[in-house]
Parts: sequence; C-alpha cells; structure tokens
Amino acid sequence: MDLLLQYLVLGITSVFTAADGGLWLLPMGMVLTGVVIGILVGATPGLSGPFAMAIALPVLVSIFGYGNEALYPVLGCLLGIMKGATVGGAVPAILFNTPGTPDAFLTTVDGYPLAQKGQGRRAIQTAHFASVVGDNFSDLVLFIAAPVLAVAVERVLDLPEKSALIILSLCFMAAVVGKAPLKGLIGGLLGMFVSLVGTTMSGDGPRMTLGIPELGGGLPLTSCVLGVLVLSEVLIAVEDMCRDRAAAKGPVSAPEMGPRLSWGERWRMMPAILRGAGIGTMIGALPGIGTTTAATLSHDTARRRSKSPDSFGKGAIEGVVATESANSAVSGANLIPVMSLGIPGNFAAVFIILAVETIGDFAFGPQVFRFTPIKEIEGFDTIMNRDLVMAFGLFTMMVIANLCNWSVGSFLMGQLGRLIRIPKDVMLPVILTVSLTAAYVQDGGYVGLLSACVFAVIGYVLRRLEISILPFVIGFLLAPALEGLIRGSFTASGGDPWFLLKSPIALVMLSLSIWLLVRMFRQSRTVS
Repeated sequence: MDLLLQYLVLGITSVFTAADGGLWLLPMGMVLTGVVIGILVGATPGLSGPFAMAIALPVLVSIFGYGNEALYPVLGCLLGIMKGATVGGAVPAILFNTPGTPDAFLTTVDGYPLAQKGQGRRAIQTAHFASVVGDNFSDLVLFIAAPVLAVAVERVLDLPEKSALIILSLCFMAAVVGKAPLKGLIGGLLGMFVSLVGTTMSGDGPRMTLGIPELGGGLPLTSCVLGVLVLSEVLIAVEDMCRDRAAAKGPVSAPEMGPRLSWGERWRMMPAILRGAGIGTMIGALPGIGTTTAATLSHDTARRRSKSPDSFGKGAIEGVVATESANSAVSGANLIPVMSLGIPGNFAAVFIILAVETIGDFAFGPQVFRFTPIKEIEGFDTIMNRDLVMAFGLFTMMVIANLCNWSVGSFLMGQLGRLIRIPKDVMLPVILTVSLTAAYVQDGGYVGLLSACVFAVIGYVLRRLEISILPFVIGFLLAPALEGLIRGSFTASGGDPWFLLKSPIALVMLSLSIWLLVRMFRQSRTVS
C-alpha cells in the first residue's frame, strides 16, 4: 500500500512539476483547451471527437516536439477533446434533431421532442449532468480496473498467450463492429496487410516498398490514420453535399429554451444515471462495441423499467438520462484495454496510443503497472518504474478534464446552438487544409502527404462498400505488435512451429477466435 501511495503522489505531482522542479501549469492549460475544443467540435454537426483528435495530434506534436516533456501537454489536450466532444454532441441533437456526434444519435429520440415542448434548457442541462456523472463513474472504474487487470495479465500471460489475446481481440472486434461481421474481418486483415510495408523485423531488408526507399521505415502511422479516418470522411461529405444541395433547407431557428433543471431533479435522476453509466462502462470495456450499442441498451432498459414506457420517444427526460450517461461512460471504459493490454477499442483510443508511440519512451501495456520498489542511489538517480508514474499522471489529467467538464462545460452547453449554422462549404475546406498540412509537417513532408492521400482513397472505398473503418485501423496498428510477439514466441520456443498450441490459455483463446470466425461466416450466409 505504501508503494502504491508513493507512485500515486509521484504521478499527481509530475503533472504540475517542470523538469527544473518549478511549478508547471501547461498540462492543466492544455486539458482545459482540449475540453473547450472538444465541446465546440462535439456541438458542430459533421465533426466528432476522434475527428478532432486526428487533426490535433500532428499539430500538437509539431508545437511541443518529441520527448517525455511533450507527453503531458499533448495527451492532456487529446484527453480533453475526447471528453469534451462526448458532452457537446448533445446540444444540436436536442435543439435541432441533428446529433453533433454519432454518440448522440439516440439523444434526439427524446431530447428533440423536449425542445419542441419548450424544455430545451432542461434537456441540455440533463444531458450535461448525466454525461459528466457517467464519465466520472467510468473513469473511477478505469482507475481501479486497469492496474488490477494489467497485474493479472502480467503474471499469467507470456508471449504465446499475449499473441493469442491480440488475435482474439481482432476477431472479436471484427465480429461486433458494423452490420456485416465478415466485412469487418476483411477490413481488419487489409489493415494488417498494409502494415507489413517497411523493414522486416528479421533484418532481411525492406518488404512491399515497391522500390521506394522512403517506405523502408514503414508507412507513417499518423498520416495514414489521418487519411483513412478524416480525409475519407471529407470526401464522403463533399459527395453528399453536392447530392443534397438541391434539397438544402432554409436557416434553422432555435426553439424556446424554457426553465432550468433544479438540483432536486438532478438528485432524483442519480439512480437512472448510475444504471446507464454501469451499462456504458461494461460495454465500453469490450473492444470495438462502441457507444451506439451502449446507448441503445441503456435507453431500452430505461424504457422497460419505466412506469410510463409509452412516453419514451415523445420527450421523456429519462430517455435523455439513459442515453447520455451510457455513451459518456463508454469513453473512459474504452481506455481499460488500452492501458492494461495496449489494445485500442475505439478511434479515440487509437489516437491516445498514436500519441504515446510518437512521443517519448512510453507505451501502454501490462508492463506499465509493475510496482517496482523505489530506490534512491546517491550520486546517480532514483530507480523506479517511470511508466507507472506517467500512468498516474494521465489519471490525474483525466480528473482535471472531468472538473473542466463540470465547470466550463456547464457554461458552454447553453451557448452552442448557433454552431449548427456553420455551412459545410466553409468547414470542409478548412478541415482539408489543416489535415493535409498536419500530415506534411508530422511525417516527413511529401511521404506523409502522399500516404494520407492514398489512405484517404482506401478509406473512401471502404466506407462506400460499407466496411467499417475501425477494424482496418486497429489491424493496421496492432499488426506490428502481433508480429513481434509471434517472432519472440517462436524464438523462445526454439523454433517450434506449434508453440501457440502448447499453452492451454493460448489454445482457449485461439478456439474462441475460431468460433467467432465460424459465427461470422454463418451470419454472412444468413444475410445473403
């Protein structure tokens, strides 16, 4: 317990202490900046938290550079964007029946009818309160579960079991993402295949580089993810905008806002908020399932337990509570597999991982939570697990982001209705310019730029074929780690080709993976 408290104190103080030992407020300022940007982005239809994180990451790295000192400001801003966007997405969903983010889609079901009844302010304040409480609940579970899970994994799993765990995670994600599991699997395999470009880990030289020497070090991660996620979305938006231009609607007017939400009403909502937060946390801890499932399950549970289920869909405040508490709880819980296993479960987690891989000597995984004894060696240095200090530093910044959401978020939520009037003709060129500039600056000039453009086309084709982008990105990100683990296991086994089948735990995981694959094929045959 003493060792835990020592690392906890070191993690908290590291956020506020500069390298020279002086007071350092930059990380806290970047968290606040991220929350404000996130709320603004979330309230703007067509944008989302991961969308903003994709653009912000290269910009932040170009400002703060590389090294451990840049890690806190960059990650603080990204965490702030992630949390702020979840809160802000409810505003246009309630006022204009247009969800700012996909997370808030179900908020329109009851939020918009409430606004039409002249209770827009009450609905927005309910969404903010439920969202922030749900997010705090989820973070609390993360702070407890991630270290416990990581310690358990580190003690039980060796290289073969970790390899099998990544295979199982990829199969599970392909099975649950999107409407067609087989397409998700194809997307994941395609991402893994593309990640093979670069130098082989065996030292046999470059592979799949098409003779381009600049690709010898592999494809630039950030630019490729920026292209497949952001630029492909811009291409889709431009195409849809041209198609819908003829049916363009007139200016949208804001409805009457109505009375405020009382503290008594907030208190009576707490059981329903905690129920939605629990559902969101459980769903969020599983990679790939996402906020829509959590919000749908929570909304349906609230309707079935309600004394007036017929009011749902017609302006029930319980519907807003269930949806917002659940979708916000997903964001914190999604970081449980990231921090304990290094496996991302959604796009926001992808950019958190990209940031730590780009900057400094820190990487997520079970090794982070090793409670190494702290020893001071006179005249040399202090021996400790600095990754664990940094992990507690990240937890501290998440708490700061939650406090910002409570205070700044409450004020901003009521001022954001006019963002829906920003035309896409103005927004899309700005996003395109910032994205291409970020790719150019972040990843070595024209290589990053061309990679982003090529992956934009790949992302566009995948979206038009209704293949989910998430398995593609996760496969692209995890394939090098899987290759390293398999190579390490093969070497450690003395060249035994059956090394994966000699561990009972790995065998169980691989059996589950095969069962998921069989289930995917059966589903695809049923659909066809």
